[in-house]
Amino acid sequence: MWIDTHCHLDAAEFDEDRDTVARAAQQAGVGRIVIPAVGRENFATVRELAHRVQGGTYALGIHPLFTPHAAEADLDRLRMEIEASLADERFVGIGEIGLDFFVAGLDEARQQHFYQAQLELAREFELPVICHVRKSQDQVLKGLRRHGVHRGIAHAFNGSFQQAQAYLDHGIRLGFGGNLTFERARQIRRLAQQLPLDAIVVETDAPDIPPSWIYRGRNTPDQVSRIGAVLAELRGMSEHELALGTTANAHAALPRLALSSS
Repeated sequence: MWIDTHCHLDAAEFDEDRDTVARAAQQAGVGRIVIPAVGRENFATVRELAHRVQGGTYALGIHPLFTPHAAEADLDRLRMEIEASLADERFVGIGEIGLDFFVAGLDEARQQHFYQAQLELAREFELPVICHVRKSQDQVLKGLRRHGVHRGIAHAFNGSFQQAQAYLDHGIRLGFGGNLTFERARQIRRLAQQLPLDAIVVETDAPDIPPSWIYRGRNTPDQVSRIGAVLAELRGMSEHELALGTTANAHAALPRLALSSS
């Protein structure tokens, strides 16, 4: 079984064929799909979708790219939604949260405010986090250390070996997806090849970050098995062994995944 640890299945790109896409993932051996929220407006959407599709699970959080329009009341709403979801076996953690220092025009202080507040919630409710870490690896890790959050995933990781080791030492797994299928992505491929197996989870970030064979196309969660096959080849191991390892890693990063039924 494969686990897609990061898939925006609620995105508008799937409005015409969402259920078909989810079924294709199941047929490709993807037993779990983690659907992270991006803001207050889709908290209910990701929960409903996770319950509708086979293998669906969800996380709740405010994405850094959505902080310009987020309000303080959204944090209060997030707390309420978390409390209401604790008994829901399909709820796996807080995400997608973090920092983005790549996109121009975002207010760093505002991003930090929402990130730190959500880390406080993660610590309070003893929940793992799914972190957006674009050009922000050191600052995201600093927040995790400050709040004592030791479980979760650094999504679409693209830092140095030293930064990767710092996340691993803190208990955070690293998400790898379509980027590693491009031969020119040398740093990501080296990381994916040389890091210890227990560091790695696989993801698509669908509909974004498509693999090389659908470059500039719409990514879908069924591709995680093919991405996994590329990763297995890079590491010189069988696809079955990699699937078992990355599934165990996903359960370690997001323990509630192991609770969710099909």
